[in-house]
Amino acid sequence: MKLEVIQQTQVDNRNYWIKEIILLSDNFGADSERIEQEISDEIDKKGINPLIGHLRLCGAIPEKYGHGTSEEKLYSKYTDVLIAKGFSEMGITSIVLKERADTADVECVTQEYSFVADAKAFRLSRTAKNQKDIKIQAMDNWKKGKPYATVICPVYQLPSRVSQIYYQSSIRAVLILTYTHLVVFIRYAKISGIDQTIKLLHTVFKSLDALNPSKDSPSYWQMINSSILEFDPIIRDIWIEEKQASAESIYLAKEDSLHYLASERERIMKLKREEAIKEVMRLSKIDNRIKKINSVKTNGILSLGY
Repeated sequence: MKLEVIQQTQVDNRNYWIKEIILLSDNFGADSERIEQEISDEIDKKGINPLIGHLRLCGAIPEKYGHGTSEEKLYSKYTDVLIAKGFSEMGITSIVLKERADTADVECVTQEYSFVADAKAFRLSRTAKNQKDIKIQAMDNWKKGKPYATVICPVYQLPSRVSQIYYQSSIRAVLILTYTHLVVFIRYAKISGIDQTIKLLHTVFKSLDALNPSKDSPSYWQMINSSILEFDPIIRDIWIEEKQASAESIYLAKEDSLHYLASERERIMKLKREEAIKEVMRLSKIDNRIKKINSVKTNGILSLGY
């Protein structure tokens, strides 16, 4: 696929941060603060373009990070930092909370309303989609008196037909959004100003109140996407471009993941003992992971309401 929206500099920056997180994963507390500072410095120096690149590409956890490793945990904090910076660029006061349990990861406040937020990222090879991964009920509990909460997810990992998460979202006032939506908001803020963008997000939050609780994905996204697109006609052009960026991000994530798994399989195949090779192949489940990655595609969520 030829990249039409995502810039090569954004891809290169993503690759830099994948390696940087590996190097920074010895001391979680200090390293998470360092990531927050470095990303802040990056935005201050280069503007929002690096941030937009991060948000377009951060939804996929690199396959090279082992499950439950310090790299994976630090990557999760990296995504929290990114959404906090994204909300800040929209004119919303946002902080990444330091607590590690029984609390949301990001707290956001405006003069009109407040909310808590959480960022989600998943491996492309993830086979089971568990509604508990989205933490709708937990986010409701973590509002601590705030009227709203939101979970930011990679669009291609969200159910596109029916799911309990959509029913829970509407009855608990926990808004499910994608990184694509967040980028649209940030870009809109640069055109129309932060006051309008704060009103836009409030409109989207309030759209949950008007939504008939249902497990139906199309109904949910029709309401959310329409509330955004109908807020201001100039959003449509941004939306079209970010929808293309979303497709490109899937392509890039698949290429990166498949390249790593191919090299990993080659490494395993060079082991001397045939029995060891077969056993390691079985334990690594590389063929199943490759099959799952190849099955990832756009799910039409961003077309609803458009």
